[in-house]
Amino acid sequence: MKKIAIVILNWNGAEMMRRFLPSVVRHSKEADVIVVDNGSTDDSVAFLEREMPDVRCVRLDRNYGFAEGYHRGLREVEAEYYLLLNSDVEVRADWLGPMAAYMDAHPEVAACQPKLLCQWAPEYFEYAGGSGGYIDALGYPYCRGRIFGTVERDEGQYDDVQPVLWATGAALLIRRQDYWDVGGLDGRFFAHQEEIDLCWRLRSRGRDVVVVPQSVVYHLGGGTLPQGNPRKDYLNFRNNLLLLYKNLPEERLHKVMRLRFWLDALASMQFLLKGQWDSFRAVWRARRDFRRLRPQFRADRMENLRHTVLTPVPEQSHFSLLWQYYVRGRKTYTALPDSLPPNGENRKGDK
Repeated sequence: MKKIAIVILNWNGAEMMRRFLPSVVRHSKEADVIVVDNGSTDDSVAFLEREMPDVRCVRLDRNYGFAEGYHRGLREVEAEYYLLLNSDVEVRADWLGPMAAYMDAHPEVAACQPKLLCQWAPEYFEYAGGSGGYIDALGYPYCRGRIFGTVERDEGQYDDVQPVLWATGAALLIRRQDYWDVGGLDGRFFAHQEEIDLCWRLRSRGRDVVVVPQSVVYHLGGGTLPQGNPRKDYLNFRNNLLLLYKNLPEERLHKVMRLRFWLDALASMQFLLKGQWDSFRAVWRARRDFRRLRPQFRADRMENLRHTVLTPVPEQSHFSLLWQYYVRGRKTYTALPDSLPPNGENRKGDK
């Protein structure tokens, strides 16, 4: 057994594995590579058996979604570190070493991510994680290198190791002990924002999450649900509300949820004006299902609050990202008032 287990969740992704898995195996000699198959109906398992026999395959009986699929698969993996890696990620030589070395040297760090670049336009950051993630005062996620739909060119501006609130689930290195101590990924999310929930729980309990940009990977992105897909809209709106309910301190929860009702209504009207009827309906289905599911998350919320030692979590911004982006025209991370410069001290600016 090696110290690091690279765990790739697969669902009907034989073509992605043919394209990207060889690079992972070739450039990850210091790790075991494991594929968790989420009940695929294509030739994924046959491909692994025929062409990648040294890659262990953990077979699940059906598609449990991203969060629960990983959670079930990780129960079968023994290693000091898990590295959750999307099947559409290309890696190159020495991608793993800087992250592993940083984690070894910093026991206070529970998880980290590499710099995530776009596989088909590698001069740009990739939407799903950029160079580390944060959320604003109202729960909207953003990254160093990506705010809403604006993705920056990588010019080395975010090449410093920095504390973040969340590390992307596309390439997440996490200590096995920390993963299970906080309960791991929440399968009820199914997919989208489950890694933010996991990292928020780690941060609120005093464990650090960082980005180590000296490690670089190239993410294709959009392989399962592309941008603008109503199913993706539904999951993002629903899961963001669940994320806030599970993790926000009591003194902020009700105010944020009231504001989010009106902001979600505004977002639905934008979909309607664009003629995107399915996405319009997805917003309101998401809010309906959040209300229905909320009682199931009450115990989790109480558990999180009991274990919280950081209130608020330092990496949650105090401003509204919507205001900064759409009204103030601040569309890059460094333009935001609370962005972290390379020395790690908060910049002072208007809100």
